[in-house]
Amino acid sequence: MKKPTWIVQKEREKRAAAAETIWLFGIHAVRDALLNPKRIKLRLLVTKNACDRLGEAIAQAGVEPEIVDPRKFSAPIDPQSVHQGAALEVKALDWGPLNEVAAVRPGEAPVILLLDRVTDPHNVGAILRSAEVFGAAAVIAPHRHSAPETGALAKTASGALERQPYLRVQNLADTMERLKTMGYFIFGLDGEAEATLEATLGRHIGPTALVLGAEGPGLRERTKDTCDALVKISAAGGFGSLNVSNAAAVGLYAVTRQSGELA
Repeated sequence: MKKPTWIVQKEREKRAAAAETIWLFGIHAVRDALLNPKRIKLRLLVTKNACDRLGEAIAQAGVEPEIVDPRKFSAPIDPQSVHQGAALEVKALDWGPLNEVAAVRPGEAPVILLLDRVTDPHNVGAILRSAEVFGAAAVIAPHRHSAPETGALAKTASGALERQPYLRVQNLADTMERLKTMGYFIFGLDGEAEATLEATLGRHIGPTALVLGAEGPGLRERTKDTCDALVKISAAGGFGSLNVSNAAAVGLYAVTRQSGELA
């Protein structure tokens, strides 16, 4: 029996994703990846100076470095990248299924960030940093129209990519519906909303998800319709004046502060 076209295409995409590798670069990003036992490491290219700086991490990772001439750095990365003489080829991290990463355990009120078409790796890297600082359970984005794991994202994340779960899903709205069944209340940050996040939080306590859209277009209509509440951040100039990574940090601060006050 012939498989339906959509199943064949999905299997092809899955095989292609499994075959993909990423080149991380920069001393800090490479060191954090070397020290991450969950990261599959394939090839390490370093200059002699970078090798000396990464000596302990290289030894702990058990990776055999390839020493290269700093004038002919041969890693397949953008020549303009600030690689600092270190590049590491890796597989994308596998954080496990949503029901495990976003699991709600007794006495806990996890917070999750969802990104709707946020494609700039620098913004996503900064969001991952904020998510780690505020203890978010995960950052979730759709496979399409989102920033994949790249060297630029890892460098901006300053190590958070190795520690902060970053899940990319097939369908964002469907994932939001799944989170609701797990007990999450979903706030969509929308600059045109009438209510503010701070006021709407009220006495809310429990698993919380914040959805942020791309700068300019904002949230898609289906994303808005799937949210439990649309809110804006109470700030001079309104949400529209905030960079999406700044909005994520402010939103996380508001939610985690509220949880702390009501705990």
